[in-house]
Amino acid sequence: MFSDASDDSAQSHPSSDVIRGSIGYVAPEYGMGVKVSMQGDVYSYGILLLEMFTRKRPTDDMFLNGLSLHYYAKMALPNQVMGIVDPLVLLEDDNQISNTVDKNNTRTKLEECLVSAITLAVTCSAEVPSERMTMSDVVSELLHTKKHYHDYSLNISD
Repeated sequence: MFSDASDDSAQSHPSSDVIRGSIGYVAPEYGMGVKVSMQGDVYSYGILLLEMFTRKRPTDDMFLNGLSLHYYAKMALPNQVMGIVDPLVLLEDDNQISNTVDKNNTRTKLEECLVSAITLAVTCSAEVPSERMTMSDVVSELLHTKKHYHDYSLNISD
């Protein structure tokens, strides 16, 4: 019923072999004993991006029977992305856009931007580390997407 002192001390000291991190954000390879790496951080970042754009946590009750946040987003690419994106992301101030053509063009550009962001997040959260991007490539892609969408939105407001 009572454990001896040596068992208590072994259980109270954390081991470096224990997986650390939040459930749903920890790279799958860590469960197989692979050492912590930058690719694991890329995985966590991808999951975080997916959570931000979909407003769904990787531990959401809907993710059962092999479905995960990663696969949920991957299945939506490229044509169903607007169906998984949090509606709050899609709010826009219609008063700033003067005509229907500009509104439609802005919506199309926003959808392209979201497809790019979700694609990036899905690539980052790939199960196999070698299929993930490097963080420097992630930053480059994010900057490219930002510039592309920002430049377009500046042209609309002129």
